[in-house]
Amino acid sequence: MGEVGTQNGTSPRCIALVGPYLSGKTTLLEAILARTGAIGRQGSINEKNTVGDASQEARDHGMSVELNVAQTEFLGDSYTFVDCPGSIEFRYDADAALTGCDAAVVVCEADIKKVAALQLILKQLEDRGIPHFLFLNKIDKAEGNVRSVLTALQPASSRPLVLRQIPIWENEIVTGFVDLALERAFVYREHQPSEVIELPETISDRKSEARYSMLEQLADYDDELMEQLLEDLEPPKDKVFDDLGVELREGHICPVLLGSAENGNGILRLLKALRHEAPSVSQTAKRLGVDGAPSCIQVMKTIHTAHGGKLSLARVLTGEIADGSSLYGAEDDERASGLFTLLGHEPNKGGSGRTGDTVAIGRLDSVRTGDTLRLEKAGSTKIDAPPPPRPVFGKAISAKERKDEVKLTSALGRIIEEDPSIGLGHNQELGEMVLWGQGEMHLRVALERLTRKYGIAADTHARQVPYKETIRRPMEVRGRHKKQSGGHGQFGDVVVDIKPLPRGSGFEFSDSITGGVVPKQYIPSVEAGIRDYLTSGPLGFPVVDVAVNLKDGSYHSVDSSDMAFRTAGQIAMREGMPQCQPVLLEPIMAVEIAVPSEATAKVNGIISSRRGQILGFDGRPDWPSWDLVQAQIPENELGDLIIELRSATAGVGTFIANFDHLAELTGKLADQVLASHAKEAA
Repeated sequence: MGEVGTQNGTSPRCIALVGPYLSGKTTLLEAILARTGAIGRQGSINEKNTVGDASQEARDHGMSVELNVAQTEFLGDSYTFVDCPGSIEFRYDADAALTGCDAAVVVCEADIKKVAALQLILKQLEDRGIPHFLFLNKIDKAEGNVRSVLTALQPASSRPLVLRQIPIWENEIVTGFVDLALERAFVYREHQPSEVIELPETISDRKSEARYSMLEQLADYDDELMEQLLEDLEPPKDKVFDDLGVELREGHICPVLLGSAENGNGILRLLKALRHEAPSVSQTAKRLGVDGAPSCIQVMKTIHTAHGGKLSLARVLTGEIADGSSLYGAEDDERASGLFTLLGHEPNKGGSGRTGDTVAIGRLDSVRTGDTLRLEKAGSTKIDAPPPPRPVFGKAISAKERKDEVKLTSALGRIIEEDPSIGLGHNQELGEMVLWGQGEMHLRVALERLTRKYGIAADTHARQVPYKETIRRPMEVRGRHKKQSGGHGQFGDVVVDIKPLPRGSGFEFSDSITGGVVPKQYIPSVEAGIRDYLTSGPLGFPVVDVAVNLKDGSYHSVDSSDMAFRTAGQIAMREGMPQCQPVLLEPIMAVEIAVPSEATAKVNGIISSRRGQILGFDGRPDWPSWDLVQAQIPENELGDLIIELRSATAGVGTFIANFDHLAELTGKLADQVLASHAKEAA
């Protein structure tokens, strides 16, 4: 294959397939590949033989867990389809890849229960100015009036959902459709192009009404078309198609097409709409502000393959890249080591990538997902990459076998490079490594991949909560260290006042020594000894909000030393702190929860059941029918909050949490924490 893209027809396009979980995106990709001849037969999710979702994890769970990419040709034009995961837990793959796409096909069912999930996707596309179609999938299983379904789905979109087709019903089954722009009727043929038929008289009136409604929506953005409608003039078909394309590209409308990906229905009309109406790469480059750059290559995804090493999936927005090209803009200057096209997980070697092509570039070691690359050393072309979402679920992780401890961090680093919405934290205070992600399934898949790709088995458990302790009452105490063992002995003697401080004050040390009873050179050693003790107080946790004043003591001219006074400081604290009424402190987090308004009452109940305090709620800015709930919740209650939250919100709720303050924990819960801590320390 001499060139990655074709040379005839328009410039290559890149189209994202997005939509709620289980809406049929991977099946639609399979249907497109079969219809365009890229594959000989359409596979199915149930048979686990699709081009997309080819990883073991995707097939085991029956869902997309990563980006899938496939290239094909239609009527002489080159297309790359990017099949994006539907689950909110894996959506960052789509976030990064969407930047370089010309348009998106939003795959959705005729199911009003999916409105909130649909809104998440449409809002993202709208905010980023990405033109998009809605493909109403599984039309063969639809119940009721499609227009009523669209009315129910409309709140998810800030743009009018413009119905391009209406279904033909026969015995309560959808058997075909009428294209409102073409004014032609088609009957579905399973896994074959639809067949043109005479427009049934029974739906003639419905067609006329639906077409007029479509034209009215288009006329809102075209004065000439509005005049024609007011004068009862039939607009030319070319005019209608032009308006559909212009208003899609300018972000005024979201056209809606019908079909059944599983049966291969509606695929040809979708492809023709993409061919005639989707933006070109030059328009995408203009949207991104890089149309004037000599070269601009946006990295959409990082892939670590079993045998070919690292691949960087990238869209060539301007310029042309060849194998061996020098690339700039990443952490280090890099040289392309092989160019490939992808059909699912199968890379095919190519020679070059022209403007519009989507290529996988080999072995760009320092390049990361979201980077903007260029072919010129001088220059500053850069496309802002969406930042990874903050994690909402974490598990402490360690290698199951000691021999894998070093390899574990390296393997996780590669997994994180492929999916930056996963994170790895090292808590030095608690002595544990925490793997963070977007939900329970997200981490489960990462761990499965860790074992399958890198041969490392890991143990995970609930992460520890960083409890602290403090005191309620002051105490004066003496700490004396005296030891004689021949030759120089050890002597240090201190008297300290220990007292509680207001919450959040930390630790304060002072001295009021007079008369040199403790020589100045030993005072820092006393403080060091006190700090040594504070790492684990009488309850076994780090001590905070305590003040210690060194007020008196004595020394020996020969036997006193830094170490002796350091030990004396430790002794004073060890003897005095248990008498100061130690109390356990737990971290309280400030939590902001984003949920559809219809689920707010449920969420309030969840907060209360987790010992949380609701501070209030308000509408989510620029998110119709969503609320932001503000609360304070103990960190110990956040471990599996996202699981319950997603269950209560049809999979779309999320939250962010930040440390707010420490609060006393007493009674039965405190006893349980102390008993558990003592058991672990034993």
